[in-house]
Amino acid sequence: MARVHLNGVSKVFPGGVAAVASVDLDVGDGELFVLVGPSGSGKSTLLRLIAGLESPTSGEIWIGAQRADRLAPAKRDVSMVFQNPARYPHLNVAGNLAFGLRARRVPKPETNRRVNAVAERLGLTGLLTRAPAALSGGQRQRVALGRAIVREPRVFLLDEPFSSLDTPLRAALKSELIELQRTLGTTMIHVTHDQAEAMAMGDRIAVMDQGHIVQVGTPLDVYQHPASRFVAGFIGSPPMNLLPCELEWSGETLKVQLVGFPAGPAWVTSLAPAWTRTLQTTRPTRADLGLRAEQIALANGLAEVDAPWNAQAEVRRLEPLGPETIATINAGPHPLHLRVPPATPLRVGDRVTIGIDPGRAAWFDTATGRAIPALSRIAG
Repeated sequence: MARVHLNGVSKVFPGGVAAVASVDLDVGDGELFVLVGPSGSGKSTLLRLIAGLESPTSGEIWIGAQRADRLAPAKRDVSMVFQNPARYPHLNVAGNLAFGLRARRVPKPETNRRVNAVAERLGLTGLLTRAPAALSGGQRQRVALGRAIVREPRVFLLDEPFSSLDTPLRAALKSELIELQRTLGTTMIHVTHDQAEAMAMGDRIAVMDQGHIVQVGTPLDVYQHPASRFVAGFIGSPPMNLLPCELEWSGETLKVQLVGFPAGPAWVTSLAPAWTRTLQTTRPTRADLGLRAEQIALANGLAEVDAPWNAQAEVRRLEPLGPETIATINAGPHPLHLRVPPATPLRVGDRVTIGIDPGRAAWFDTATGRAIPALSRIAG
């Protein structure tokens, strides 16, 4: 096991394309850490830099107490699993699992012990004599994981290993990987574009955008306290609702007017609650109000709601998901998402009253998109 530390790491490709920009990152010893972001955000490049498959343009990479960016990949004691892992078609499963150990001249009895132990742990014991072509997609991915595990590296690196699998198999392997990491206690860095996967797997997650790490924290912390509009929109399903607001200050009260509602609701609130009191440091006149779907509820008899603010809205789309339905409504020109019970008698086109509970709301600077200082750390 080993801590992974990155200090000012950048990668600029020919043509001036900056894939990774001045990244500082600490991954704890034995931590399951997830890098998440949209395609092109730099997360896979960052993983390849740690593995040694790419060389940084600047910065330092440390694995344990050793500076790794000066070492060849084979000297870093890491194992990497790719989205489409390479296999040796002329070798059976046992041969694929043992290949790396034989290349390192590990004695045969120790090689056999490790291969058998890993095969049992991953449910591959009955498949050791099969050729890779005779395996299912999930079994081939297990072989790839096994080949990484059998080396007993200090750090596992996983580059979207489940993205090509169907949903049930993906869920099963995700659970197995979490349990495996807990059992092994090895440092693991997992890359995915799937924010739900990142939330479910990571001890901590790092959200990347355009080569930068824009927020690091526990999944719940990032969900509840996004550092920017980008994070608010990327993390969470459905994403955080964002409402542009005009703010009018008067002594110890704040008047909030939704932009686009010429005769719409103007909410007056005290500055005593933490979520408004923190705004006094800058007293902005424009800001974007961020509300999660669970902070909005129907208020016109279809659901019980205890919320200080109310507004009129029209149902535009319904997405039944089994245990809940995601309703998309238009509050004036603004689309909002909320969760409703599956039996709620709603139809597209219905006019409804919604109640908004801003107790854990987030505020974002209209110009920069960043969370207004201190507001991203409201308790409640």
